[in-house]
Amino acid sequence: MLNMGLLPLYFLFLFLSISSGEISNQVGINYGQLGDNLPSPKESVKLIQSLGAKGVKIYDANPDILNVLKHTNLQVSIMVPNELITNISTNQKLADYWVESNVVPFYPKTKIRYLLVGNEVISSSPNETWYNIVPAMRKIKNALKTHSLSKIKVGTSMAMDVLESSFPPSNGTFRSDIAVPIVKPMLQFLNRTRSFYFLDVYPYFPWSTNPKNINLDYALFESRTVKYTDPVSNLTYTNLFDQMVDSVVFAMKKLGHPDVRIWIAETGWPNGGDIDQIGANIYNAATYNRNVIKKLTAKPPIGTPARPRWILPSFIFSLYNENQKPGPGTERHFGLLYPNGSNVYGIDLSGETPDSDFEPLPKPDNNEPYKGKIWCVAARGVNASELGSALSYACSQGNKTCESIQPGKECFKPDSLVWHASYAFSSYWSQLKNTGATCYFNGFATQTAKDPSFGHCKFPSVTL
Repeated sequence: MLNMGLLPLYFLFLFLSISSGEISNQVGINYGQLGDNLPSPKESVKLIQSLGAKGVKIYDANPDILNVLKHTNLQVSIMVPNELITNISTNQKLADYWVESNVVPFYPKTKIRYLLVGNEVISSSPNETWYNIVPAMRKIKNALKTHSLSKIKVGTSMAMDVLESSFPPSNGTFRSDIAVPIVKPMLQFLNRTRSFYFLDVYPYFPWSTNPKNINLDYALFESRTVKYTDPVSNLTYTNLFDQMVDSVVFAMKKLGHPDVRIWIAETGWPNGGDIDQIGANIYNAATYNRNVIKKLTAKPPIGTPARPRWILPSFIFSLYNENQKPGPGTERHFGLLYPNGSNVYGIDLSGETPDSDFEPLPKPDNNEPYKGKIWCVAARGVNASELGSALSYACSQGNKTCESIQPGKECFKPDSLVWHASYAFSSYWSQLKNTGATCYFNGFATQTAKDPSFGHCKFPSVTL
């Protein structure tokens, strides 16, 4: 017979069991492969294990990686590529074939536990694909059942931009264009199949776009004094991460699904970036990731103000700095490791190593916005023919972008591809940065604070 004095503890345990299912508060890692200088899958899996990870998420179903993951005891999440979603959504045979080819050969020796249908589809794919996400999830789930793989959870990852409002957290609301036709049936599917809402949460981005009004320590889990109380829910927040997660909790509640579990599919902080990217440094990255790991691995679970004591399973982003990721410099600097396998900073994904055991961190030097001029020039050691294509593209954009490097003009000499490309990149960026243009050009350009102007040739610049 159950001791009556233990009843409250019993019901608490029962609640935690119901809300967390078979999940644990162990932290995994995102293993991206967008680099031309990364270690082999075999070496990468050894590095993943050395970091104390209990799981790994990959962005495809790479057979070389899945083979190496056999017998490792790492829980694995794989992914259907975004470009296959539309075809799978209307073709059960194709879904069956995908599962038969990408899951069956490896399961159960490789502990595939989660299968994501696309990555941030609503953020990165044409809107005609959006309406196919849930039908594709259903087809993949049916295919798993056909092969007696029903324990594998099916989901899709979502970024914070699916919300129309996220502040205060109680005002969290999904965008009106996707709430009813896409998100609601998705939540119904996730609830029915006991799966998860896979959420990508990056406090760095809201902080870096509004550093005057958002306290950096609040974003890094370091604040001891800054708190925010939601005026509607009366819940008090001590960090930005919890605010962001709870805005999704409240948004789901508004659609009638208050209990769908959340899995942190990605979170992290960049260890470097472009000159104009505030706060992207090793000190902040280490501080954020160490603190978020402490939170996520705490026993008993901490949860969030809206979901106290709920487990938040998670994958930290990411394993490596990946040099072929497009976009601003931060995109290529989220790794816990450099491509040579060495640590960017000390980290233990198990949360068991105290911070005092790690080497001292370099002091941050870019926590305040950069003020001055920046130029965009050709990167060192790039392929000449591909640089020529980037030059042609830059010259085709904007207004008289390359007029000054035409024969006889003030910037024609020295007559070299690198010189002309550097001028074109700076001219392009100075004109179009305010429209969202970046200094990247598929990796052929880089920012500099050193004026490349020479003689009578004055390079256009961006002033911050």
